[in-house]
Amino acid sequence: MAVTKTVTGATPYEQDGNVVSWNIEIQYEDGEEDTYFTSSFSNSVSSTDPNGEEVFEEKAKGEWTLAEIMALIPTDHWDKVFASQYDTVITNPPVIPVADNAFELPTA
Repeated sequence: MAVTKTVTGATPYEQDGNVVSWNIEIQYEDGEEDTYFTSSFSNSVSSTDPNGEEVFEEKAKGEWTLAEIMALIPTDHWDKVFASQYDTVITNPPVIPVADNAFELPTA
């Protein structure tokens, strides 16, 4: 199975009838049965960055498309994080030591 990405939530924050900020959630999934793994990420995006530069054009929430909302989220970064998580949990999980509860202390 290939990695699937699904937007599971998008909350607009409005001012004067236009969206000025989005809180976007996305779920990643990969694998089947024993190799199934899922992880969720979220991000808030304001229409302007801290320097006052425009990040996106403010417009009414009904004018937004799913593609425009997805373009706001840092999927390149999240792709790498998810791949690393999948590798750590599924592909190369850590070896967990096994306790030897029958071990007896030596007498000398």
